[in-house]
Amino acid sequence: MADLAAAELEAIGPLIIMQGSFFMNSADLFYESYKALATNKVRTTLTMLGIIIGIGSVISMVGIGQGAQGNIQANIQSIGSNLITLSSGAQRGPGTFVSSGAGSAQTLTNEDVKALRDNLSNIKAIDPELSRRFQITAKGTNTNTQVVGTDSGYLTVRNLSMDSGAFFSDSQNESAAKVAVLGPSVRDDLFGEGSQPIGQSIRINNTQFKIIGITKAKGGSGFLNQDDMVFIPISTAQRFLVGLNASGKPYVSTIAISAENSDAMTSVQNQVTEIMMSRHNISDLASADFTVQNQSDLISAASSVTKTLTILLASIAGISLLVGGIGIMNMMLTTVTERTREIGLRKAMGATRSDINFQFLTEAILLTFVGGIVGIMFGWMTSLVTERFGITSQISLSSIILAFGVSAAIGVIFGYYPAHRASKLDPIEALGYE
Repeated sequence: MADLAAAELEAIGPLIIMQGSFFMNSADLFYESYKALATNKVRTTLTMLGIIIGIGSVISMVGIGQGAQGNIQANIQSIGSNLITLSSGAQRGPGTFVSSGAGSAQTLTNEDVKALRDNLSNIKAIDPELSRRFQITAKGTNTNTQVVGTDSGYLTVRNLSMDSGAFFSDSQNESAAKVAVLGPSVRDDLFGEGSQPIGQSIRINNTQFKIIGITKAKGGSGFLNQDDMVFIPISTAQRFLVGLNASGKPYVSTIAISAENSDAMTSVQNQVTEIMMSRHNISDLASADFTVQNQSDLISAASSVTKTLTILLASIAGISLLVGGIGIMNMMLTTVTERTREIGLRKAMGATRSDINFQFLTEAILLTFVGGIVGIMFGWMTSLVTERFGITSQISLSSIILAFGVSAAIGVIFGYYPAHRASKLDPIEALGYE
Protein backbone atom coordinates (compact mmCIF):
# COMPACT_ATOMS: atom_id res chain seq x y z
CA MET A 1 0.00 0.00 0.00
CA ALA A 2 2.89 2.36 0.82
CA ASP A 3 4.48 1.71 -2.56
CA LEU A 4 1.16 2.45 -4.31
CA ALA A 5 0.73 5.70 -2.37
CA ALA A 6 4.26 6.71 -3.29
CA ALA A 7 3.59 6.06 -6.97
CA GLU A 8 0.42 8.13 -6.83
CA LEU A 9 2.29 10.88 -5.02
CA GLU A 10 4.87 10.98 -7.80
CA ALA A 11 2.12 11.12 -10.45
CA ILE A 12 0.52 14.19 -8.94
CA GLY A 13 3.14 16.52 -10.45
CA PRO A 14 4.87 19.65 -9.18
CA LEU A 15 2.90 20.49 -6.04
CA ILE A 16 4.14 23.39 -4.02
CA ILE A 17 3.38 23.31 -0.31
CA MET A 18 3.51 26.70 1.26
CA GLN A 19 2.79 27.37 4.95
CA GLY A 20 1.03 24.05 5.34
CA SER A 21 -1.47 24.65 2.52
CA PHE A 22 -1.67 23.30 -1.01
CA PHE A 23 -0.73 25.78 -3.74
CA MET A 24 -0.18 25.36 -7.48
CA ASN A 25 0.91 28.19 -9.79
CA SER A 26 -0.65 28.71 -13.25
CA ALA A 27 2.12 26.95 -15.18
CA ASP A 28 1.91 23.90 -12.93
CA LEU A 29 -1.87 23.91 -13.12
CA PHE A 30 -1.93 23.77 -16.92
CA TYR A 31 0.87 21.23 -16.96
CA GLU A 32 -1.06 18.96 -14.61
CA SER A 33 -4.22 19.44 -16.70
CA TYR A 34 -2.34 18.56 -19.86
CA LYS A 35 -0.86 15.44 -18.27
CA ALA A 36 -4.29 14.31 -17.07
CA LEU A 37 -5.85 14.76 -20.51
CA ALA A 38 -2.90 13.17 -22.30
CA THR A 39 -3.12 10.03 -20.14
CA ASN A 40 -5.90 8.71 -22.33
CA LYS A 41 -5.40 10.36 -25.73
CA VAL A 42 -8.10 8.40 -27.56
CA ARG A 43 -10.81 9.26 -25.03
CA THR A 44 -9.74 12.90 -24.94
CA THR A 45 -9.73 13.15 -28.75
CA LEU A 46 -13.17 11.57 -29.09
CA THR A 47 -14.54 13.91 -26.42
CA MET A 48 -13.09 16.95 -28.19
CA LEU A 49 -14.58 15.76 -31.48
CA GLY A 50 -18.06 16.78 -30.35
CA ILE A 51 -16.84 20.32 -29.62
CA ILE A 52 -14.86 20.48 -32.88
CA ILE A 53 -17.84 19.43 -34.99
CA GLY A 54 -20.20 21.69 -33.08
CA ILE A 55 -18.03 24.83 -33.32
CA GLY A 56 -17.17 24.12 -36.95
CA SER A 57 -20.82 23.58 -37.85
CA VAL A 58 -21.96 26.78 -36.16
CA ILE A 59 -19.29 28.87 -37.89
CA SER A 60 -19.92 27.36 -41.33
CA MET A 61 -23.72 27.57 -41.03
CA VAL A 62 -23.63 31.18 -39.85
CA GLY A 63 -21.17 31.92 -42.66
CA ILE A 64 -23.51 30.41 -45.26
CA GLY A 65 -26.44 32.39 -43.86
CA GLN A 66 -24.49 35.65 -43.86
CA GLY A 67 -23.19 34.90 -47.35
CA ALA A 68 -26.74 34.37 -48.62
CA GLN A 69 -27.83 37.63 -46.99
CA GLY A 70 -24.97 39.56 -48.56
CA ASN A 71 -25.58 37.95 -51.95
CA ILE A 72 -29.29 38.83 -51.93
CA GLN A 73 -28.60 42.41 -50.84
CA ALA A 74 -25.97 42.80 -53.56
CA ASN A 75 -28.40 41.47 -56.18
CA ILE A 76 -31.15 43.86 -55.06
CA GLN A 77 -28.78 46.82 -55.03
CA SER A 78 -27.41 45.89 -58.45
CA ILE A 79 -30.80 46.29 -60.13
CA GLY A 80 -30.89 50.02 -59.41
CA SER A 81 -29.87 52.87 -57.11
CA ASN A 82 -32.40 54.57 -54.81
CA LEU A 83 -35.05 52.50 -56.57
CA ILE A 84 -38.81 52.78 -56.07
CA THR A 85 -40.95 50.17 -57.80
CA LEU A 86 -44.62 50.54 -58.71
CA SER A 87 -46.25 47.20 -59.56
CA SER A 88 -49.70 46.06 -60.66
CA GLY A 89 -51.83 44.29 -58.08
CA ALA A 90 -52.26 44.77 -54.34
CA GLN A 91 -49.72 43.24 -52.01
CA ARG A 92 -51.03 40.99 -49.25
CA GLY A 93 -47.69 39.69 -48.06
CA PRO A 94 -43.97 39.78 -48.90
CA GLY A 95 -43.67 38.99 -52.59
CA THR A 96 -47.37 38.10 -52.95
CA PHE A 97 -49.63 40.14 -55.21
CA VAL A 98 -53.33 39.52 -55.68
CA SER A 99 -56.06 40.95 -57.84
CA SER A 100 -58.41 43.47 -56.26
CA GLY A 101 -60.88 43.95 -59.07
CA ALA A 102 -61.41 43.24 -62.73
CA GLY A 103 -58.11 43.28 -64.57
CA SER A 104 -56.21 44.65 -61.57
CA ALA A 105 -53.15 42.54 -62.42
CA GLN A 106 -52.77 44.81 -65.50
CA THR A 107 -53.81 48.14 -64.05
CA LEU A 108 -50.73 50.22 -64.89
CA THR A 109 -50.93 51.99 -68.24
CA ASN A 110 -48.91 54.34 -70.45
CA GLU A 111 -51.02 57.21 -69.10
CA ASP A 112 -49.86 56.39 -65.57
CA VAL A 113 -46.26 56.60 -66.75
CA LYS A 114 -46.89 60.00 -68.33
CA ALA A 115 -48.65 61.32 -65.21
CA LEU A 116 -45.73 60.29 -63.02
CA ARG A 117 -43.22 61.89 -65.37
CA ASP A 118 -45.18 65.14 -65.36
CA ASN A 119 -45.78 65.38 -61.61
CA LEU A 120 -42.94 63.71 -59.70
CA SER A 121 -40.08 65.74 -58.27
CA ASN A 122 -36.64 64.74 -56.95
CA ILE A 123 -36.21 61.91 -59.45
CA LYS A 124 -33.52 60.99 -61.95
CA ALA A 125 -35.51 58.87 -64.38
CA ILE A 126 -38.63 56.74 -64.82
CA ASP A 127 -38.57 53.38 -66.54
CA PRO A 128 -41.80 51.60 -67.60
CA GLU A 129 -41.35 47.84 -67.96
CA LEU A 130 -43.38 45.03 -69.48
CA SER A 131 -41.74 41.66 -68.91
CA ARG A 132 -42.62 38.09 -69.77
CA ARG A 133 -40.73 34.91 -70.51
CA PHE A 134 -40.48 33.80 -74.13
CA GLN A 135 -38.68 31.20 -76.17
CA ILE A 136 -35.89 32.92 -78.13
CA THR A 137 -34.50 31.30 -81.28
CA ALA A 138 -31.50 32.09 -83.48
CA LYS A 139 -29.63 30.00 -86.07
CA GLY A 140 -30.81 26.63 -84.83
CA THR A 141 -30.29 27.47 -81.15
CA ASN A 142 -32.86 28.54 -78.60
CA THR A 143 -33.24 29.59 -74.99
CA ASN A 144 -36.09 30.48 -72.69
CA THR A 145 -35.57 33.76 -70.88
CA GLN A 146 -37.10 37.01 -69.69
CA VAL A 147 -37.97 39.59 -72.35
CA VAL A 148 -38.23 43.12 -70.95
CA GLY A 149 -40.02 45.84 -72.86
CA THR A 150 -38.70 49.19 -71.67
CA ASP A 151 -37.34 52.54 -72.84
CA SER A 152 -34.04 54.43 -72.80
CA GLY A 153 -34.46 55.29 -69.10
CA TYR A 154 -33.72 51.67 -68.17
CA LEU A 155 -29.95 52.22 -68.28
CA THR A 156 -30.17 55.03 -65.69
CA VAL A 157 -32.76 53.48 -63.41
CA ARG A 158 -31.28 49.98 -63.38
CA ASN A 159 -27.57 50.94 -63.35
CA LEU A 160 -26.98 49.09 -66.60
CA SER A 161 -24.22 49.85 -69.10
CA MET A 162 -23.42 48.67 -72.60
CA ASP A 163 -20.56 46.34 -73.48
CA SER A 164 -20.94 46.77 -77.24
CA GLY A 165 -23.39 48.39 -79.62
CA ALA A 166 -26.07 50.72 -78.29
CA PHE A 167 -29.34 50.68 -76.37
CA PHE A 168 -32.44 51.60 -78.36
CA SER A 169 -33.36 55.28 -78.58
CA ASP A 170 -36.59 57.14 -77.83
CA SER A 171 -37.30 57.43 -81.56
CA GLN A 172 -37.00 53.65 -81.96
CA ASN A 173 -39.36 53.23 -79.03
CA GLU A 174 -41.91 55.64 -80.52
CA SER A 175 -41.84 53.85 -83.88
CA ALA A 176 -42.08 50.38 -82.24
CA ALA A 177 -38.85 49.29 -83.93
CA LYS A 178 -38.09 45.58 -83.89
CA VAL A 179 -34.68 45.86 -82.28
CA ALA A 180 -33.23 43.98 -79.33
CA VAL A 181 -30.41 44.29 -76.80
CA LEU A 182 -29.11 41.03 -75.33
CA GLY A 183 -27.70 40.28 -71.93
CA PRO A 184 -24.33 38.48 -72.10
CA SER A 185 -25.77 35.16 -70.86
CA VAL A 186 -28.42 35.17 -73.59
CA ARG A 187 -25.73 36.05 -76.14
CA ASP A 188 -23.60 33.11 -74.98
CA ASP A 189 -26.56 30.69 -75.09
CA LEU A 190 -27.62 31.69 -78.61
CA PHE A 191 -24.38 32.57 -80.39
CA GLY A 192 -21.53 31.23 -78.28
CA GLU A 193 -19.43 32.67 -75.50
CA GLY A 194 -17.71 35.96 -76.33
CA SER A 195 -19.30 36.24 -79.79
CA GLN A 196 -20.36 39.54 -81.40
CA PRO A 197 -23.86 38.99 -82.86
CA ILE A 198 -24.70 42.68 -83.42
CA GLY A 199 -26.54 42.99 -86.72
CA GLN A 200 -27.82 39.42 -86.59
CA SER A 201 -31.43 38.46 -85.90
CA ILE A 202 -33.39 36.54 -83.27
CA ARG A 203 -37.04 35.51 -83.20
CA ILE A 204 -39.33 36.16 -80.24
CA ASN A 205 -42.85 34.72 -80.46
CA ASN A 206 -42.38 34.32 -84.26
CA THR A 207 -41.42 38.00 -84.59
CA GLN A 208 -37.95 38.83 -85.92
CA PHE A 209 -35.75 41.33 -84.05
CA LYS A 210 -32.40 42.82 -85.04
CA ILE A 211 -29.67 42.79 -82.38
CA ILE A 212 -28.23 46.28 -81.83
CA GLY A 213 -26.31 45.87 -78.56
CA ILE A 214 -24.94 43.67 -75.77
CA THR A 215 -25.09 44.79 -72.13
CA LYS A 216 -22.15 44.58 -69.75
CA ALA A 217 -22.16 41.60 -67.39
CA LYS A 218 -23.38 42.37 -63.86
CA GLY A 219 -23.99 38.94 -62.37
CA GLY A 220 -27.01 37.90 -60.38
CA SER A 221 -29.43 35.01 -60.12
CA GLY A 222 -33.06 34.16 -60.79
CA PHE A 223 -35.34 37.03 -61.80
CA LEU A 224 -32.70 39.55 -60.70
CA ASN A 225 -30.17 38.35 -63.26
CA GLN A 226 -30.00 41.14 -65.85
CA ASP A 227 -27.36 39.16 -67.76
CA ASP A 228 -30.07 36.66 -68.70
CA MET A 229 -32.55 39.10 -70.26
CA VAL A 230 -33.51 40.46 -73.67
CA PHE A 231 -34.47 44.14 -73.87
CA ILE A 232 -36.80 45.54 -76.55
CA PRO A 233 -38.74 48.83 -76.89
CA ILE A 234 -41.84 48.76 -74.68
CA SER A 235 -44.06 49.93 -77.52
CA THR A 236 -42.86 46.97 -79.59
CA ALA A 237 -43.60 44.56 -76.73
CA GLN A 238 -47.08 46.01 -76.31
CA ARG A 239 -47.88 45.84 -80.01
CA PHE A 240 -46.32 42.52 -81.09
CA LEU A 241 -45.80 40.33 -78.03
CA VAL A 242 -48.25 41.03 -75.20
CA GLY A 243 -51.32 42.85 -76.43
CA LEU A 244 -53.87 44.86 -74.44
CA ASN A 245 -55.31 44.60 -70.94
CA ALA A 246 -58.93 43.82 -70.06
CA SER A 247 -59.88 47.46 -70.74
CA GLY A 248 -58.43 47.35 -74.24
CA LYS A 249 -55.42 49.54 -73.40
CA PRO A 250 -51.67 48.90 -73.63
CA TYR A 251 -50.35 48.20 -70.15
CA VAL A 252 -47.09 47.96 -68.25
CA SER A 253 -46.27 45.47 -65.52
CA THR A 254 -43.85 47.64 -63.53
CA ILE A 255 -42.79 51.28 -63.33
CA ALA A 256 -39.31 51.74 -61.84
CA ILE A 257 -38.36 55.17 -60.51
CA SER A 258 -34.88 56.32 -59.51
CA ALA A 259 -34.85 58.99 -56.80
CA GLU A 260 -32.16 61.68 -56.83
CA ASN A 261 -30.71 60.38 -53.56
CA SER A 262 -31.54 58.07 -50.67
CA ASP A 263 -32.98 60.93 -48.60
CA ALA A 264 -35.62 61.60 -51.27
CA MET A 265 -36.86 58.01 -51.50
CA THR A 266 -39.60 58.30 -48.88
CA SER A 267 -40.85 61.58 -50.37
CA VAL A 268 -40.95 60.13 -53.89
CA GLN A 269 -42.70 56.99 -52.64
CA ASN A 270 -45.41 59.13 -51.02
CA GLN A 271 -45.79 61.20 -54.18
CA VAL A 272 -46.21 58.06 -56.29
CA THR A 273 -48.87 56.72 -53.93
CA GLU A 274 -50.85 59.99 -53.96
CA ILE A 275 -50.72 60.33 -57.77
CA MET A 276 -51.78 56.73 -58.35
CA MET A 277 -54.62 56.86 -55.82
CA SER A 278 -55.92 60.01 -57.49
CA ARG A 279 -55.66 58.57 -61.01
CA HIS A 280 -57.30 55.26 -60.07
CA ASN A 281 -60.01 56.92 -57.93
CA ILE A 282 -58.97 55.10 -54.77
CA SER A 283 -59.70 56.62 -51.37
CA ASP A 284 -58.48 53.77 -49.15
CA LEU A 285 -54.92 52.51 -49.67
CA ALA A 286 -55.98 49.07 -48.40
CA SER A 287 -58.08 48.61 -51.56
CA ALA A 288 -55.40 49.86 -53.97
CA ASP A 289 -54.82 47.92 -57.18
CA PHE A 290 -51.10 48.72 -57.15
CA THR A 291 -48.14 48.34 -54.82
CA VAL A 292 -45.32 50.81 -54.19
CA GLN A 293 -42.07 49.49 -52.72
CA ASN A 294 -38.68 51.06 -52.26
CA GLN A 295 -35.35 49.32 -52.36
CA SER A 296 -34.90 49.60 -48.61
CA ASP A 297 -38.14 47.63 -48.06
CA LEU A 298 -36.92 44.84 -50.33
CA ILE A 299 -33.52 44.68 -48.63
CA SER A 300 -35.14 44.74 -45.19
CA ALA A 301 -37.54 41.93 -46.10
CA ALA A 302 -34.76 39.83 -47.63
CA SER A 303 -32.50 40.45 -44.61
CA SER A 304 -35.26 39.38 -42.24
CA VAL A 305 -35.73 36.09 -44.09
CA THR A 306 -32.00 35.33 -44.29
CA LYS A 307 -31.45 36.24 -40.63
CA THR A 308 -34.19 33.79 -39.64
CA LEU A 309 -32.58 31.15 -41.86
CA THR A 310 -29.17 31.84 -40.31
CA ILE A 311 -30.55 31.49 -36.78
CA LEU A 312 -32.26 28.23 -37.75
CA LEU A 313 -29.08 26.79 -39.27
CA ALA A 314 -26.98 27.90 -36.29
CA SER A 315 -29.51 26.41 -33.84
CA ILE A 316 -29.44 23.05 -35.61
CA ALA A 317 -25.65 23.09 -35.61
CA GLY A 318 -25.69 24.16 -31.95
CA ILE A 319 -27.30 20.85 -30.98
CA SER A 320 -23.96 19.16 -31.64
CA LEU A 321 -22.37 21.62 -29.19
CA LEU A 322 -24.83 20.47 -26.53
CA VAL A 323 -23.96 16.86 -27.29
CA GLY A 324 -20.28 17.75 -27.07
CA GLY A 325 -20.84 19.38 -23.67
CA ILE A 326 -22.57 16.24 -22.38
CA GLY A 327 -19.59 14.25 -23.65
CA ILE A 328 -17.23 16.46 -21.66
CA MET A 329 -19.30 15.99 -18.50
CA ASN A 330 -19.34 12.23 -19.01
CA MET A 331 -15.58 12.10 -19.48
CA MET A 332 -14.87 14.29 -16.46
CA LEU A 333 -17.16 12.22 -14.23
CA THR A 334 -15.32 9.09 -15.36
CA THR A 335 -12.01 10.83 -14.69
CA VAL A 336 -13.09 11.79 -11.16
CA THR A 337 -13.95 8.14 -10.43
CA GLU A 338 -10.64 6.90 -11.85
CA ARG A 339 -8.62 9.46 -9.89
CA THR A 340 -10.40 9.13 -6.54
CA ARG A 341 -7.25 8.01 -4.69
CA GLU A 342 -5.26 10.83 -6.28
CA ILE A 343 -7.84 13.35 -5.07
CA GLY A 344 -7.65 11.88 -1.56
CA LEU A 345 -3.88 12.12 -1.61
CA ARG A 346 -4.00 15.75 -2.75
CA LYS A 347 -6.40 16.60 0.07
CA ALA A 348 -4.23 14.74 2.57
CA MET A 349 -1.32 16.96 1.49
CA GLY A 350 -3.35 20.10 2.17
CA ALA A 351 -5.32 20.76 -0.99
CA THR A 352 -8.58 22.59 -0.31
CA ARG A 353 -11.94 21.98 -1.96
CA SER A 354 -11.44 25.05 -4.14
CA ASP A 355 -8.02 23.72 -5.26
CA ILE A 356 -9.54 20.42 -6.40
CA ASN A 357 -12.52 22.18 -7.94
CA PHE A 358 -10.29 24.54 -9.89
CA GLN A 359 -8.00 21.70 -11.02
CA PHE A 360 -10.76 19.66 -12.66
CA LEU A 361 -12.55 22.74 -13.98
CA THR A 362 -9.29 23.79 -15.67
CA GLU A 363 -9.07 20.39 -17.36
CA ALA A 364 -12.59 20.77 -18.76
CA ILE A 365 -11.92 24.32 -19.98
CA LEU A 366 -8.61 23.28 -21.56
CA LEU A 367 -10.43 20.48 -23.34
CA THR A 368 -13.01 22.86 -24.85
CA PHE A 369 -10.37 25.54 -25.51
CA VAL A 370 -8.31 23.24 -27.71
CA GLY A 371 -11.46 21.80 -29.28
CA GLY A 372 -12.71 25.33 -29.96
CA ILE A 373 -9.51 26.34 -31.79
CA VAL A 374 -9.59 23.21 -33.95
CA GLY A 375 -13.34 23.72 -34.50
CA ILE A 376 -12.77 27.28 -35.76
CA MET A 377 -10.19 25.97 -38.25
CA PHE A 378 -12.61 23.22 -39.27
CA GLY A 379 -15.44 25.72 -39.81
CA TRP A 380 -13.18 28.01 -41.81
CA MET A 381 -12.05 25.17 -44.09
CA THR A 382 -15.65 23.97 -44.50
CA SER A 383 -16.65 27.45 -45.68
CA LEU A 384 -13.81 27.49 -48.20
CA VAL A 385 -14.93 24.11 -49.53
CA THR A 386 -18.58 25.23 -49.87
CA GLU A 387 -17.48 28.27 -51.89
CA ARG A 388 -15.87 25.93 -54.41
CA PHE A 389 -19.33 24.46 -54.98
CA GLY A 390 -20.82 27.90 -55.65
CA ILE A 391 -22.27 28.45 -52.15
CA THR A 392 -21.36 31.93 -50.89
CA SER A 393 -20.05 31.98 -47.33
CA GLN A 394 -18.91 34.94 -45.23
CA ILE A 395 -16.97 34.17 -42.06
CA SER A 396 -17.19 37.14 -39.70
CA LEU A 397 -15.13 37.89 -36.61
CA SER A 398 -18.32 38.08 -34.55
CA SER A 399 -19.27 34.48 -35.41
CA ILE A 400 -15.78 33.27 -34.45
CA ILE A 401 -15.89 35.16 -31.13
CA LEU A 402 -19.40 33.85 -30.46
CA ALA A 403 -18.42 30.26 -31.22
CA PHE A 404 -15.30 30.53 -29.08
CA GLY A 405 -17.28 32.10 -26.24
CA VAL A 406 -19.84 29.31 -26.41
CA SER A 407 -17.01 26.78 -26.34
CA ALA A 408 -15.56 28.32 -23.17
CA ALA A 409 -19.01 28.49 -21.58
CA ILE A 410 -19.55 24.80 -22.30
CA GLY A 411 -16.27 23.99 -20.55
CA VAL A 412 -17.36 25.92 -17.46
CA ILE A 413 -20.98 24.73 -17.38
CA PHE A 414 -20.42 21.04 -18.12
CA GLY A 415 -17.13 20.88 -16.22
CA TYR A 416 -18.44 22.43 -13.02
CA TYR A 417 -20.46 19.45 -11.74
CA PRO A 418 -17.67 16.87 -12.08
CA ALA A 419 -15.19 19.34 -10.53
CA HIS A 420 -17.59 20.11 -7.68
CA ARG A 421 -18.16 16.41 -7.11
CA ALA A 422 -14.40 15.78 -6.98
CA SER A 423 -13.90 18.60 -4.45
CA LYS A 424 -16.51 17.09 -2.07
CA LEU A 425 -14.77 13.71 -1.79
CA ASP A 426 -13.72 12.78 1.77
CA PRO A 427 -9.93 12.38 1.81
CA ILE A 428 -9.97 9.30 4.10
CA GLU A 429 -12.59 7.50 2.03
CA ALA A 430 -10.83 8.55 -1.17
CA LEU A 431 -7.48 7.14 0.00
CA GLY A 432 -9.18 3.85 0.83
CA TYR A 433 -10.99 3.69 -2.54
CA GLU A 434 -10.21 0.57 -4.59
